[in-house]
Amino acid sequence: MIRNRPAQNTQRRYEIAEQILRENIDGGLLPAGLVLLEGPIAEILQTSRAPVQRALARLESDGLIHRFNGRGFLVGPPNAGLVPDRTDIKSFGIVIARDADEALQSRSSWERIYNTVEADVAGCVVFGQYRIIEIELANHFKVSRTVVRDVLGRLHERGLVRKNQSSHWIAGPLTAQTIKDHFAFRRMLEPSALLAGAENIDRDRLNDLFVRLLEMEGSDVGEHLENLDALQSQMIDICVMTNANEKMRELIRNNLLPLDASERLLRHLGLPSDPTVITEMRLIVELLVRGAAKAAAAMLEAHLDAAMRRMIAQMKIVSIIPGPTVTADYLTRVE
Repeated sequence: MIRNRPAQNTQRRYEIAEQILRENIDGGLLPAGLVLLEGPIAEILQTSRAPVQRALARLESDGLIHRFNGRGFLVGPPNAGLVPDRTDIKSFGIVIARDADEALQSRSSWERIYNTVEADVAGCVVFGQYRIIEIELANHFKVSRTVVRDVLGRLHERGLVRKNQSSHWIAGPLTAQTIKDHFAFRRMLEPSALLAGAENIDRDRLNDLFVRLLEMEGSDVGEHLENLDALQSQMIDICVMTNANEKMRELIRNNLLPLDASERLLRHLGLPSDPTVITEMRLIVELLVRGAAKAAAAMLEAHLDAAMRRMIAQMKIVSIIPGPTVTADYLTRVE
């Protein structure tokens, strides 16, 4: 259901998704105990899962929803004894303000295919080097070469593809040295950003994150590992992205993209995540809760060093796994 509302300021997609969900929860349309899943919400909002995932993480930080012993989130505060209601969310007729709907759907053509192309590319680079053929990409998505160049240009800006000496678009390979380079950049930027923005951190969100990590650390962490993407994004958002330097925030975001995409693929391949990552994040957050920003920055450096070693170790395992059968006809393996 779409209704009119006065125009809103320019917002990111996850902020719009968060606003829509928040208004429907506060208004009582989404009842306490309702199970919220990323996929159905993304379908309703006609967006990718990434902004929905981040929106849910922010709503969880505010106590409007919470995780439970099952997939997804429950509407309502934790420890309220709510019984999961798995009614299809589409049956509730979520109210979407007209300006919010237009903001979500007014993406240009390149944005409509970007997430799919990024996922296709990320799914290959750990197995070797691939060439992206422009005309095949255009035909695959039935878009113009101009749209394709926009997509490839943005992939290039984010370090996911490059042009070789023959001006061919190349993706990968993701090597141990590439991983080291990305983590070296993280080590330079993220602890400094944490220190510079420590005074701006939202204390309520920080405390909520600390409690969540503490609970996870004391439980069977195996069931939580599939949620690491959202958890790590939440930590970065709360602890690092409070720096007022927009350019630094952009550099951090762009540098994280290929690493995040590769970590998702490694987990998709069945490679287990190390539960010690939860302890490392808990220590960073706890130090910030206690006001020890310098110690938190030092712990973040140690966490990044450990994360780099873990990822390189996983890449060694992947090196003996046969490469994937590429279904995207615009990607060609370069031997």
